[in-house]
Amino acid sequence: MKTLLKLEELAQCLACVLVLVFIGVPWWAYVLLALGPDVGMAGYLVGQRTGAFTYNLLHHKGVALLLLASGLVVELANMLTNVQTWIIPAAVILFGHASLDRVFGFGLKFGDSFHHTHLGWIGRGSGQ
Repeated sequence: MKTLLKLEELAQCLACVLVLVFIGVPWWAYVLLALGPDVGMAGYLVGQRTGAFTYNLLHHKGVALLLLASGLVVELANMLTNVQTWIIPAAVILFGHASLDRVFGFGLKFGDSFHHTHLGWIGRGSGQ
């Protein structure tokens, strides 16, 4: 089952890459897909709970879907003015990155330890 779930996450990540290709984002957007949302780890410099909050904010698929929905509303409003925004690509990047992380076993963080995720404990000496 674990392999099947990882394959599902990989398919979601690849779908996000295809969407980015289809909408014609520049090359650096793919770098953001791979690494960008990990800036949320900077919250761990403040503390465990803050770090878990900032990390989860940028790695939660629900946040990505809310951003996508708001981006679609903005795009509909901008159809007459032909103004492009980065809301939809940002949402796709967040969703794709979260899927990629889950392929590697990284999940949303609990506030007690960086290594304690919704998918289980990660890393050596994880305090299990």
